[in-house]
Amino acid sequence: MAEYYDIALVRVDNRLVHGQILEAWVPFVKAKCILVVDNNSASDFFCETVIRMAVPSDIEVNICSVEDFAASYVYAQGQGKKTIVLFSNIADALKAHEAGFHFEKLNIGNIHNEEYKVCCAPSVFLCEADVRNVFRLLEEKGVAVELKRVPRERAVNIRDVLRESCDIEPSVVR
Repeated sequence: MAEYYDIALVRVDNRLVHGQILEAWVPFVKAKCILVVDNNSASDFFCETVIRMAVPSDIEVNICSVEDFAASYVYAQGQGKKTIVLFSNIADALKAHEAGFHFEKLNIGNIHNEEYKVCCAPSVFLCEADVRNVFRLLEEKGVAVELKRVPRERAVNIRDVLRESCDIEPSVVR
């Protein structure tokens, strides 16, 4: 399914496909494809239909579970369609990374967790498990994690925000 796609952006956004993606990120990275990697959307016909209806017809959209995505992904840098990969949560991005979808940078745009412990940005609220998963990506996987809603914003390094907000060092959160 995901063979020969040139991954231009890997993003966590619990809203998945919406205006920031379609009006800002797609033109910025010149994406021709959006891969929605989300177990709930992949198993919900109505949700999948709504996502497909939201995406313009000139943009390919694929919706799959984390397991299916990780099993079928073949990365071809510089070849194929420029693609945005969207996860609805940090845990799924980590799971995909551990299953072989290795990315160097993760963009976090929107996470609204009702049980949040840390407000990292106006649109990013992390619970304890999210914080642990971010530090696993940073420390164990070597992934750069940035907070950035739209391309014109200045990227904020999440490590700095978490140090200030949580008053913890990465090695403490494992």
